[in-house]
Amino acid sequence: MDRATFACSTAFFRDNNSSSQGAFCLPGGHVDFIEKVESFTYSDFFRDYLIPNHPCIFSAKFTEDWGSRRNWVTWDGKPNFDHLLQKFGEAVVPVANCDVKEYNSNPKEHLPFKEYIKYWKEYIKNGYRSSRGCLYLKDWHLSRAFPEQDVYTTPVYFSSDWLNEYWDAIAVDDYRFVYMGPKGSWTPFHADVFRSYSWSANICGRKKWLLYPAGQEEYLKDRHGNLPFDVTAPNLQDRSVYPRYNQSQPPVEIVQEAGEIVFIPSGWHHQVYNLEDTISINHNWVNGCNVAIMWCFLQDELAAVQREINEWKDPIDDWHLQCQLIMKSCTGIDYKEFYNFLKVIAENRISVLENGLDDEASAKNTPKAAISTLGMLHAVFDLKRTVKVLTSLSANEDFKKLDLTSLSPPPEALLHHLKAAIDTALL
Repeated sequence: MDRATFACSTAFFRDNNSSSQGAFCLPGGHVDFIEKVESFTYSDFFRDYLIPNHPCIFSAKFTEDWGSRRNWVTWDGKPNFDHLLQKFGEAVVPVANCDVKEYNSNPKEHLPFKEYIKYWKEYIKNGYRSSRGCLYLKDWHLSRAFPEQDVYTTPVYFSSDWLNEYWDAIAVDDYRFVYMGPKGSWTPFHADVFRSYSWSANICGRKKWLLYPAGQEEYLKDRHGNLPFDVTAPNLQDRSVYPRYNQSQPPVEIVQEAGEIVFIPSGWHHQVYNLEDTISINHNWVNGCNVAIMWCFLQDELAAVQREINEWKDPIDDWHLQCQLIMKSCTGIDYKEFYNFLKVIAENRISVLENGLDDEASAKNTPKAAISTLGMLHAVFDLKRTVKVLTSLSANEDFKKLDLTSLSPPPEALLHHLKAAIDTALL
């Protein structure tokens, strides 16, 4: 099976009895608004948004019981600086300067949280101007740093979260973030890590999103193949620089109000503006619905690295290993870690299918408890998706050139165990 066939057959999951064919564009740019918690189920979200890879907006009713919605916001809907300082004043946080372009992003520094809040207050007082520029607190791992704080509860719709399940298991990283920034702060054009899904909840303030369905970014590249920093910049109209821009669709535009959650589909590029002083909670996540997209992304990343250093292929004995190291330094993962990622996800589901869930595990906020909440059929679905991607990974020539003796169990044994667990579960 070639890569194009693999991507189409796995990304749209036509064997899951869903009627959706996974179209990557929306008629008229329409984005559904989900109003009521009680009438919207996980199955609805799975069928209508995860599988077809469509965005949607959840109303503020889905976040109204969060601690951050109660305590981080003043009576008039502004950030509660006094409360935030009391809880997090001594933390050190990552801050980006929105007024400076460094390569295709904004330069970052780390500041004491209390210094950032002092800056923010002065920035507002001075009419949203400062000699320091427009500073935006981004990618703060607050949940990891302050696990005891009552900040939010991940909605069930986003609970099948393989990225955080894996990185929690190896205790290295996570993809749960807090963003805080003044009116006018923004995030340049990008797609999320590993082409993951993301969800973003406004604790207070408003955001404007410009979304491009997966594939549309190809029309936005310049003649050198580079994506724009700012999709609203006038120079995109210059056909000598951006020759295919006129072929692109207009972006899907969303204005997100306080309390609302935006679901961003896998591989959709986007640019985001804070229309007011805004605080948001953001997660990136991958699951069985988009793990094939992640795998295609990794193959594309490795191919790009190989093209860049192809001229050194013959003199370097371990050229293939060097390509993996470079890819990991750029993306955060290589093929062997991707195998271990799939293994951890698979083994958690096999354990629940084979052994059930004991009372202690079910009472805790654990991956196995989340698997049990979504049900055994969902665990089987996850295993089927894992089998497809693991089969492709095992057959990949670049993967086979690596030293795989450190992988335990070997890929063949893991695949056999996966298929046996699926067969047993379906009896």
